[in-house]
Amino acid sequence: MAIVMFLVKMKVRKPAVVFMLNLATADVLLISVLPFYIVYRFSGSHWLFGEGMCRFVMAAYYCNMFCSSLLMTSISVDRFLAVVYPVRSLSWRTVKRAWLVCGVIWVISLAVTIPLLIRKQSWAIHARNITLCHDYQHFGGYFSFNTFPYFSSVFSLFIFLPLLITTFCYIGIIRSLSRSQFDGRHKRSRAIRLSVVVLCMFVLCFGPTNVIYLVYLLRVVNYWNRSLYIAYIVSSCISSINCCLDPLIYYFASSQCQRYVCSLLGRKKDYRPPVEQMLERVHKDQQPESTPSAPITGSG
Repeated sequence: MAIVMFLVKMKVRKPAVVFMLNLATADVLLISVLPFYIVYRFSGSHWLFGEGMCRFVMAAYYCNMFCSSLLMTSISVDRFLAVVYPVRSLSWRTVKRAWLVCGVIWVISLAVTIPLLIRKQSWAIHARNITLCHDYQHFGGYFSFNTFPYFSSVFSLFIFLPLLITTFCYIGIIRSLSRSQFDGRHKRSRAIRLSVVVLCMFVLCFGPTNVIYLVYLLRVVNYWNRSLYIAYIVSSCISSINCCLDPLIYYFASSQCQRYVCSLLGRKKDYRPPVEQMLERVHKDQQPESTPSAPITGSG
């Protein structure tokens, strides 16, 4: 629905729409491979689809995580420039440059997942008669000390650093709107809601997953302690919720997007949020009424 709205209704004429379109595409990538992961867990962590599919599913999973993180950061930076530097950023915030940034993000996200594609990701546990897929419950001879530095570096660059940038951008947006007397209350409240949604998505979807993942790997490689295995599995499932929450970003990032969503759901095409309608009525009520008998006079 979001992709149709961006391509058919909004026509991809703004940088923010470019970022949101690519974010929706990344979510489709995750949704396309998620059923394989669901079958894997409901089969008792037994992989049924072969080594090649295991590599592809895991690479797509991490590619979505990294790509979503960078795209949400790009949306935050774009909003920051539009609000804090509205005039100077006009020459920077172009559709062409937004597509260039998205292209770089996709290339980087895909390049980071290459180690998952070229290394063996599934191995058989004969004692339990199952085949694991990228599941560090039993490492055997697969795990090496190079794995932890790889994941810790990747998560730091693609999760924790974007979180810091996003937090800085939205704090700057809220401070700028608080000082401004021109922006209406609706714009300020919408920016605050967008900030809360994005930060909550980072903290809830990406934070616990990556922290538990790194702690689990560290404890296994040092002490072969698997006590965090259940928490590791639950957190990895929670991280997939980000594809369900991304539409909230689309909705709060653009009032135009809100109108088109209501149009696609069968409401009037000129629908606007109730706050905007109320502000327009107040503006009209404040205008002086003109009477037909009043003479028309000119002013110097």
